[in-house]
Amino acid sequence: MITNDAVVLGLLMLILAAIFYTASMDNIGWKRFYAVVPPLLLCYFIPGLLNSFGIVNGATSQLYPVISKYFLPACLVFFTIGMDWRSLSRLGPKALIAMLVGTLGIMVGGPFALWLVGLISPETVAGEGADAVWRGLATIAGSWIGGGANQTALREVFQPSDALFSQMVAVDVLIAELWMAFLIYGAGIATRIDRWLGADSSQIEEIKQHLDIQHNANEKAPAVRDYILLAAAGFGATGIAHFLADMITPYLSKNYPFLDKYSLTSTFFWVVTIATFIGIALSLTPVRKLEHVGASKLGSVFLYVLVATIGMQMDLGAVAGNPGLFAIGLIWILTHAVILILVCKWLKIPFFFLAVGSQANVGGSASASVVAAAFHPSLATVGVLLAILGYAIGTYGGYLTALVMQWVSEG
Repeated sequence: MITNDAVVLGLLMLILAAIFYTASMDNIGWKRFYAVVPPLLLCYFIPGLLNSFGIVNGATSQLYPVISKYFLPACLVFFTIGMDWRSLSRLGPKALIAMLVGTLGIMVGGPFALWLVGLISPETVAGEGADAVWRGLATIAGSWIGGGANQTALREVFQPSDALFSQMVAVDVLIAELWMAFLIYGAGIATRIDRWLGADSSQIEEIKQHLDIQHNANEKAPAVRDYILLAAAGFGATGIAHFLADMITPYLSKNYPFLDKYSLTSTFFWVVTIATFIGIALSLTPVRKLEHVGASKLGSVFLYVLVATIGMQMDLGAVAGNPGLFAIGLIWILTHAVILILVCKWLKIPFFFLAVGSQANVGGSASASVVAAAFHPSLATVGVLLAILGYAIGTYGGYLTALVMQWVSEG
């Protein structure tokens, strides 16, 4: 067993490097492999294998506590600091409607799936304390509205057991990747789907040309100064968030102890809430230009390191412990899909906005850009823009969804 965290961190980084290197290769064998096994799944499960076979001990390692405390809030700032409100407005109301209706579908689908499966199979949704199923589902809500950073934030707020969280990661990743496969297939027949939706997709071409021009005009190679400014923005906001949370939490715990039921006395809840708010506020200032030198890319690096340290705490033997949880995931994603499709048909919203808006919720910036690029490579930016909006609301929307699921479970 490796107990030196410096060695463990080096091992995790080598694993991530190997995954991303092989995933970017043109070799037909690797392309076929990653068409079946998504890279994100490996980022969770290879470190999970190290823990399950006793090579590392995720329970005693201090990597996750340190990275979640310092890197996660900074990651949220990096993702939200690039919020381009002008470009979002140029997408028109239909893009934002599709995105927000997708969010609503997730917020409705989770409690509905928990209630329905509870009627059919009460033992599937049973559990008390840290093993209460709704606590684990809260992390999926964060992931499917925002992304991995929001998922981790809600994990820290609601504290599901490690075994339960391992099961939820499997449900999250496998169901989300299955849904993504349907959306990419739909991109190939988008014309037929738009005809059925009664939608006019001519606006998509205009958006594509505008984003091409904007991207080429603004992107630049980062200098050392830019990296220092990025670090100042991310970790400065993290410091402010911790400072304020350390004042808010004791005050609420002392004067309003009943708020503990809603996890509002959790220090980490306030840290991620404040950090996200700071990132959104900075996006309204010239600081937003840090996105042109790679703010969201640095956020993605932090996120994947975070994912690897989460995976290191997983016991993969627990994943098969409650297969009924996959039924909850399927009902959940189908509810999201039905609500989104019905609204898009009613409002005649093109399938492009439906697919990208959905994936910006369920998959985050990486997979949303992949789905958008399946329509046209230059449209990948639309996926990133909508996914950043998802990161901004993911923790808040996931938190509200979790409270409703708690009410369903305990009611």
